[in-house]
Amino acid sequence: MASPTLIFAYVIAFLLSLSVSLSHALWSYPNDNRFNVSAIDSPKVNLSLYYDTLCPYCATFIVKNLTEVFNNDLINIINLRLVPWGNAYINKTNNAIVCQHGSDECILNTLEACAINVLDDVDKHYALIYCFEFLAIEGRHKNWQSCFNSLGLPNKPVLDCYISGNGTKLLQNYANETAQLNPPHRFVPWLVVNNQPLQEAYNGTGAPEACKSLVPKKIN
Repeated sequence: MASPTLIFAYVIAFLLSLSVSLSHALWSYPNDNRFNVSAIDSPKVNLSLYYDTLCPYCATFIVKNLTEVFNNDLINIINLRLVPWGNAYINKTNNAIVCQHGSDECILNTLEACAINVLDDVDKHYALIYCFEFLAIEGRHKNWQSCFNSLGLPNKPVLDCYISGNGTKLLQNYANETAQLNPPHRFVPWLVVNNQPLQEAYNGTGAPEACKSLVPKKIN
């Protein structure tokens, strides 16, 4: 079975061709009701990424692969959800969150959960998460506060979320969501497209089933 990165590269290529074909269709047939590219006929792709913030594979995927969604303006046809929980778990003895890569990862998971929550604009919270993960790749994740200055983003909303404990509540919600994945995630990064795990849904031939619903339909 193809790796998640290779599968995602295929999906990106497919969405790029779809985006071009939709633009061409709208330009070529502005008054042709037979070619109806509506929100119903061409819904956005729901793309969810389940990951650990200090997992090297996850950080690399976010920085080198997922960024193509923004570089190619595919974010306009994608509902992107980032879920920073991955392989963490809650210790039933004391209800403490335990992260696979240690306490620093728990801090970064919480900060990224807060960023997603308080920075509603996906471009803004992805930019911040990209910066965090870039630092993680370089082994400089403890310098995460520098990302706010470099991006010109206010740090107070994110820090208030973190300090207040709301970030921990957000992580607990992510824990419940991750636990309910069907099938369960087997590794990270774990990609889900339109409720289908990408690794499970694609066998290497043709378009992934989750993408087929995006092909515009002609209405007679």
